[in-house]
Amino acid sequence: MTQQMSTSTHARETLVLGLPLIGSSLAQMALHVTDTVIMGWYGVVSLAAVVLGASSFFIVYVVGAGFAKAVMPMVAAALGRGDETQVRRDTRMGLWLSAAYGVLVLPIFWWSGPILLALGQNPEVSAIAQDYMRVAGFGMVPALAVTVLQSYLAALHRTQMVLWVTLAAVGLNIVVNWALVFGNWGFPEMGAQGSAVATVLVQILSLVVLVLYAGLVPDLKRFHLFQRFWRPDWHAMGQVWRLGVPIGLTGLAEGGMFQASALMMGWIGTVQLAAHGIALEVTALTFMMHVGISSAATIRVARFEGQGDRRALRRAARVALVISFGVAVASVILFLSVPGPIVALFLDLNKPESAEILAIGVVLLAVSALFQLADGMQVMALGLLRGVQDTKVPMGLAAVSYWLIGIPCSYVLAFPLGFGGVGLWLGLVVGLVCAAASLMWRFWRLVR
Repeated sequence: MTQQMSTSTHARETLVLGLPLIGSSLAQMALHVTDTVIMGWYGVVSLAAVVLGASSFFIVYVVGAGFAKAVMPMVAAALGRGDETQVRRDTRMGLWLSAAYGVLVLPIFWWSGPILLALGQNPEVSAIAQDYMRVAGFGMVPALAVTVLQSYLAALHRTQMVLWVTLAAVGLNIVVNWALVFGNWGFPEMGAQGSAVATVLVQILSLVVLVLYAGLVPDLKRFHLFQRFWRPDWHAMGQVWRLGVPIGLTGLAEGGMFQASALMMGWIGTVQLAAHGIALEVTALTFMMHVGISSAATIRVARFEGQGDRRALRRAARVALVISFGVAVASVILFLSVPGPIVALFLDLNKPESAEILAIGVVLLAVSALFQLADGMQVMALGLLRGVQDTKVPMGLAAVSYWLIGIPCSYVLAFPLGFGGVGLWLGLVVGLVCAAASLMWRFWRLVR
């Protein structure tokens, strides 16, 4: 009975912490979904360009987000040890590293057009994508800073605030997109560039709100997060760097696999790329639910690691995995039962290209049902490993799974074997299964 009650307590605490994180992850994804939906109504070429530009932004972002994701287990572990000074030091240097990274990568966005052309993309799509990315690049610093503060607040169990700020951002993003993309309410019609302006504006306003909250709320003032913010802390910076770089590169390995799939889908055709983008957006929505649970698992495991309670750590991990498994099963049922209506939400069905995009998207969504369990398990394993601050070996396992197995399988199935877009997605399934198996083995080997 004691064990059952303890397991029940773990489940309750994981859900109390995780549900707002799931909500904020879904809301964060909704920012990109609204961009895709609005651009789908605007035009197929613009949709393909924004899909390409936004996915390219994400690839660059995910590397820098490694510093933000490192802050979460470091802050949780410091709280577990009762070291509040270290909480401030780690978070502050996470902000420093994120800002420096955001400035350094700006040239990539400015000269993105030639890069996309060199990767074999359609010239018209590449030109519009460059217009989008030149604006979106200025949002990298605020986007990363927002992620650091979200990690900091989540580790302090302030997940409700993270959720409300993200939900407000979604509402604002819809309004500004509607105004600037189509030129409504007297604003100029900016197309893809308008979508980028909306994104940057939302990122800046979100950062302002989180800074004010972290700095002014009475219960958080004891951390003195922004006191003498300009002073470097080289030791803490080194710790965030050592943990964050492998996290960022792991994210690059995974995100790069999906970006490579987008580039290869672009070789097949613009309509196929648009369908790929829609199916990927839908799949990413369910993935974000796993991300929220994984973040909760990271915080709880890191807290028990800081306290030195390995038994509670293992039980917390098992409970989080069961919750993630339930989400995966529900996603499979949804994707196989109503794929058509889901894809149709992203399209203006009166346009002639929409019927073909819908047909391709339905098939891709059915294939994505195959990797729901593996996708959930690999992100859960990564979250658990971050909780025990193990990031270097997982980076290697992820790179091998995604790039030495997943990408080659996608290419061979799509082109030499002639399965096209379906074969490309089946290769993703293979890579994710390998990642899930190897990363889970790594975590349980460490904690046992």
